[in-house]
Amino acid sequence: MAFDFKKEFKELYMPSSKPVIVTVPRANYIAVRGKGDPNQPGGDYQRAVSVLYAVAYTLKMSYKSDYKIEGFFEYVVPPLEGFWWQDGVDGVDYSDKSTFNWISIIRLPDFVTKKDFDWAVRTAEKKKKLDCSSAEFLTVDEGLCVQMLHTGSYDDEPQTVAVMDSYLKENGYANDLSPQRLHHEIYLSDARKTPPEKLKTVIRHPIKKL
Repeated sequence: MAFDFKKEFKELYMPSSKPVIVTVPRANYIAVRGKGDPNQPGGDYQRAVSVLYAVAYTLKMSYKSDYKIEGFFEYVVPPLEGFWWQDGVDGVDYSDKSTFNWISIIRLPDFVTKKDFDWAVRTAEKKKKLDCSSAEFLTVDEGLCVQMLHTGSYDDEPQTVAVMDSYLKENGYANDLSPQRLHHEIYLSDARKTPPEKLKTVIRHPIKKL
């Protein structure tokens, strides 16, 4: 049975529809940075996602190649995630998606080193005929966070964020959003195949104790 991050780390990937506080451990990711509306057809965001999956699946299938990764075990590619922010905006303004800054990411198993990552980028470029130079090996230590499962359209996320904010206030915490600690989303649904009202997204915010 292949290792599945969603099942093995349910507290991080499968929260309930009520706010919960978690401590997110340090982890490595494939990352691509960009700006602009993620819904733009053929835009930078969609190209970034293509790069992420090209590198992710090259690593996943590496055991079938001549390249061997030390400590490798078979696993399910983790879900797509993203960090989002807008310059000069407190929180997220969904009415102006053109001003989004984003870091689109997919988690890496701990056994994948920077050397393995660099091999995967080169290999994906050759096999997929795709420029993967935007991909970077990113380490993130999120620490103390609040998170909650949002069901519905991405545009309706402010309603869920408001519930999270109320929970923090009632329990002696506050948001700790900054250029280093960002609004985080984990996409449990495929937006290309799922009706907006049924989309499932984990929303995660960094917090601090008051």
